[in-house]
Amino acid sequence: MEISAINRTDPALPVTAVNVPPDIATQNRDLVQAVKALNESEMFGQDEELDFQIDSATKRLVVRVLNRNTKEVITQVPPEYVLRMAQSLKSP
Repeated sequence: MEISAINRTDPALPVTAVNVPPDIATQNRDLVQAVKALNESEMFGQDEELDFQIDSATKRLVVRVLNRNTKEVITQVPPEYVLRMAQSLKSP
């Protein structure tokens, strides 16, 4: 089972300390625990798991269902083409 951090940073960027308000930190912790519980319950199937990430280009939350063994993306919200459209709209 793999749970990606919700606020994962790009490894190429320097990591800086961020003061997260206690209520937001609690919400983040609760969300990670909920995702872990969903994955342990095999709600998405025995070979599938839920994954949260931040798209590095658009800084938008991406929710994916992955194959546990191959890490192949089975479904993703928002889809990749929507993320690329959002990115192109931001670019001059």
